[in-house]
Amino acid sequence: MSMNYYTLGNSGLRVSRLALGTMTFGTEWGWGADRETARAMFDAYVEAGGNFFDTADLYTGGTAETWLGEFVAERGLRDKAVIATKFTMNTEPGNPNAGGNGRKNIMRAVDASLKRLRTDHIDLYLMHVWDRLTPAEEVLRTLDDLVRAGKVRHIGLSDVPAWYAGRAQAIAELRGYEPVSALQLEYSLAERSIEHEFAPFASRHGAGIMVWSPLASGLLSGKYRPAQAGNAGRLDGFRNTTHPGFQKFSEHNWAIVTELEKVASELDRSMAQVALNWVAAQPGVATVILGATKLAQLQDNLRALDFSIPAELRKRLDSV
Repeated sequence: MSMNYYTLGNSGLRVSRLALGTMTFGTEWGWGADRETARAMFDAYVEAGGNFFDTADLYTGGTAETWLGEFVAERGLRDKAVIATKFTMNTEPGNPNAGGNGRKNIMRAVDASLKRLRTDHIDLYLMHVWDRLTPAEEVLRTLDDLVRAGKVRHIGLSDVPAWYAGRAQAIAELRGYEPVSALQLEYSLAERSIEHEFAPFASRHGAGIMVWSPLASGLLSGKYRPAQAGNAGRLDGFRNTTHPGFQKFSEHNWAIVTELEKVASELDRSMAQVALNWVAAQPGVATVILGATKLAQLQDNLRALDFSIPAELRKRLDSV
């Protein structure tokens, strides 16, 4: 397998096209990887040439950041590693200012993440979600201050409305603040809504897209089938939910799974590899975040860019 690198957005930061997601590091949420498995996945990713690690202060109650910091330190990789983490979620119940995107919480959150990650700087610091309250000016000014203080190298936004991303970048340009270098967004064959506004924005304004859930919570790996019952994966727990973010078991998505399986068979590749390859080649995409709970899953995913999807097969996937 090989790992290519891509300049992240409008920055000079070089990141691998496949990033290692760490939301699965820790068992606090009931379905993650234990320390031994997490370390094995970290090692496999590094040995494959990967340098981009995605985490957040929220993930598994801080365990994800803590373990990532330990693993990076154990191998002496801090200079080579590109670490991205996120803030917004309240991690201290009872403290109303320990969450949200206000200046007070951002300052608190960055110091806490630096401590857990065992480092003096964060390569990419992202706002995790829009809190619908804090003015964009306050967020951008605070993040710019962190860059000037040397605690953060680059900044990004995750799961925000397109208009907010546009406003944030406009403020950065107007005020001379650190620009938004990355947008972390859900994108897959089963979730393509970012193509209408975010992809053009990313290409025009230099914000590289970091894709999360490229396998649609495992749907595109082939582990689920229309009539299947049981607990083959954590998505099973949401089969009857009304929450739009988890309504993956739709007639349209089953059609996507069927066509993906056919294309994967013709290419002699796993469904997951084809789904990852497809999304990595889409306009505006800088990196695709891999999230696995088992080493074998990650090893399969790491081979996703070792081939090209012929135009006629890509057209079939595009048109489902």
